Amino acid sequence: MTKVRVRFAPSPTGALHIGGVRTALYNYLLARQTGGQFILRIEDTDQTRYVPGAEDYIKEALEWCGLHPDEGPGYGGDYGPYRQSERKVLYQKHAQDLVDNDKAYYAFDTPEELDARREAEKAAGNHSFRYGVQTRASMRNSETLSAQEVADLLAADTPYTIRLKVPSDEIIKIQDSVRGEVQFQSNELDDKILLKTDGMPTYHLANIVDDHLMEITHVIRGEEWLPSTAHHVLLYRAFGWEDTMPTFAHLPLILKPTGKGKLSKRDGAKLGIPVFPLAWKGDTPEDSFTGFREFGFDPRAVLNFLAFLGWNPGTEQEIFSLEELIAAFSVEKIGKAGARFDFDKAKWYNQQYIINTPDADLLATIKPMLAAKGVDKDDAFLETFVGLMKERVIFYGDFWEKGSYFFQEIEQYDEKNARKKWKPEKQPLFETLRDQLKALDAPDEAAVEACVKAFMEANELGFGAVLPILRLGVAGTMQGPSIFAVMALLGMDAVEQRLNKAFDAFNEIKARAANG
Repeated sequence: MTKVRVRFAPSPTGALHIGGVRTALYNYLLARQTGGQFILRIEDTDQTRYVPGAEDYIKEALEWCGLHPDEGPGYGGDYGPYRQSERKVLYQKHAQDLVDNDKAYYAFDTPEELDARREAEKAAGNHSFRYGVQTRASMRNSETLSAQEVADLLAADTPYTIRLKVPSDEIIKIQDSVRGEVQFQSNELDDKILLKTDGMPTYHLANIVDDHLMEITHVIRGEEWLPSTAHHVLLYRAFGWEDTMPTFAHLPLILKPTGKGKLSKRDGAKLGIPVFPLAWKGDTPEDSFTGFREFGFDPRAVLNFLAFLGWNPGTEQEIFSLEELIAAFSVEKIGKAGARFDFDKAKWYNQQYIINTPDADLLATIKPMLAAKGVDKDDAFLETFVGLMKERVIFYGDFWEKGSYFFQEIEQYDEKNARKKWKPEKQPLFETLRDQLKALDAPDEAAVEACVKAFMEANELGFGAVLPILRLGVAGTMQGPSIFAVMALLGMDAVEQRLNKAFDAFNEIKARAANG
């Protein structure tokens, strides 16, 4: 059996769309499942669209997601170079081979001549002019010019392209692993340009030559490339490579959260959601985007979420480690219909991964974030903090956003609840509770809880009269983990100081309310 070799072949034209990451993931899963190779190839033949830094961004994004290539630029491998811009001579040779074997031809039509022809066709009522079977005989190319005319034009360095010579009256059949059998009528295809006037290949030529020379066995890519596959099959046939043609699988679109229309790069900014794995800083604010990483996602959750955008294991299981995805993945279980980008589901996945990660492992991720905020606590304190907060956060940033009161003085209280719950005449009672808590010897959560409950019983007070005041006083908010656990972690000295400050703040809040 031929060893599986798959490739992820992005263009370095900017940030990597999350749909590209899904494509990389499916390729990676198939490679790992079969003991094959996952290759990164940079398709940078269109130098007009090349963006400096984009290749490094792509590699960093894959690494962050845990999709480590076996071969590619910077990774080594025996099939390089892995940047198409470094393979120009190969493409020129293969394009010339096609011309020499009457599978392609020189086209000397200038851009102005082509524009004029299109306008003429429009005037005649044809709004879809196609340079192909029906029209090539009326164009300026080596199919219509004499051999001497062609030789003279080439000798004069006249600019030309090389076009694929699409056969007439053929049905081109493709067996797609997702779509089943797909058919194309050759008369409806154009003669694709293979080699541009600058000597660089188009996607179609470079793609086929590279896939063949790199011995790619499976091509898993987006649905948008399905119409081009007919040309690719013709190219394999033209080169005599039909026996080594890869298996094709075209993935369904990723749709907007509404389920209507393809998820675009701009949708992230419009909807306030990430559509890139990592943040990208463009030349303008409109071209700068926040990524899943910066939103506070765990890469494992991102992969789990992406895996289900088009694929389903056929079971009720939703949480899959990467190893479990590798074991369960099957191209045949990829659906044809577009997959809705449900950001709430993505958040749910992230929440599940955070909850189910051991506290010590979470600490390794959270500690640098806290250190950047100036937090300087020992690991025992921080690990307890992580354990208390992890069921109450969605993103990694929430540990600070929702739990900063563990590390700094309360500057703002929930005034609505303070007005509702605080009764100034009860302050002496709460000062007594404060003193009883202060007197506890090395209290843990159980001891703090026992002390508070004993105080409540002795003073015939219910939970609703006491716990909101403690929570507001110590944390400033009604949200958060067990207030007994919070107080035990902070220590009674800190609790005393916070309650003293809170009593004064609550009295001010009540006074302002009374004065309108």
